[in-house]
Amino acid sequence: MLRQASLALVALSLLSSAVRAEIVVSAQDGKQVLLDGVPTVPDNPPPDYVAIFDLGSSPPKLVAEVPAPTSVVGPPQSVAVAPDERLALVTSANMIDPADPKKIALNDKLTVIDLQASPPQATATLTAGKGAAGVSINRAGTLALVANRAEGTVSVFTIDGKTLTPAGKIEFGNDKSGPSHVVFSSDGKTALVSRDGDSKISVLSIDGSKVTYAKRDLSAGVRPYSIEMSPSGDIAVVGNVGTGSGDADTVSVIDMKASPIRVVETVTAGQTPEGVRISPDGKYLAVTVANGSNKPKSSPFFNDNGW
Repeated sequence: MLRQASLALVALSLLSSAVRAEIVVSAQDGKQVLLDGVPTVPDNPPPDYVAIFDLGSSPPKLVAEVPAPTSVVGPPQSVAVAPDERLALVTSANMIDPADPKKIALNDKLTVIDLQASPPQATATLTAGKGAAGVSINRAGTLALVANRAEGTVSVFTIDGKTLTPAGKIEFGNDKSGPSHVVFSSDGKTALVSRDGDSKISVLSIDGSKVTYAKRDLSAGVRPYSIEMSPSGDIAVVGNVGTGSGDADTVSVIDMKASPIRVVETVTAGQTPEGVRISPDGKYLAVTVANGSNKPKSSPFFNDNGW
């Protein structure tokens, strides 16, 4: 159940950009399944891979399956596609524990996939940080940021053509802050980092390839997790997944044109709004809500399906 739901979320998280680009890149994690609310490593789990679909054909066509480490853990935005479609980046927050094949251990990998190769192929696997989760590429296609959930950092990579080079890390001074996802502003001069460990949204300043913590944190809701920038760059939206206690959780709107940037609206969105995505015209917001489907059946907050 966990694996199937997370795959749908990954595909949905890329849908708005994929419609423009005519492709979907989906990370497939076979290491964990959800058995009555408990994440479990299955017997003989299939290897991880990345599936690439062409939306320009009818019906959509599977173009390639590329072996690469992936992870169900982390926001749906664990895949990023360059604006010109030359490459995709895929993170892996966890792996099977080398010391015990029935357990999960932290991973820190970022894989580069050449989408222009025939067939597409992985060309490099780099080290980001422990619990590498959300990843984004700026509109110029020259910079990538990776949120490292398990070490309280964001990794910076420069991009030259199809080559990524590590360019440092941003530290928030709290290894439990849980950076989950990071998004660029439309002009590429600012980025926002959702921190589900301490319920903050941090502002980063960007000057070329130099990225610094602006020491400005926003307050939205409990455990901000997935975060999305509107196509126009006027607003950002964050899903606040809450504590998983069965209460209705929230989605918040951030005004990117305000000075300083600030949260201006928060609305209820059901139990655990894990994924958020804004339509290409900026008029609609899609929210994927777990709705208790990840809880044990004995829980009073369990439901068969999310929405």
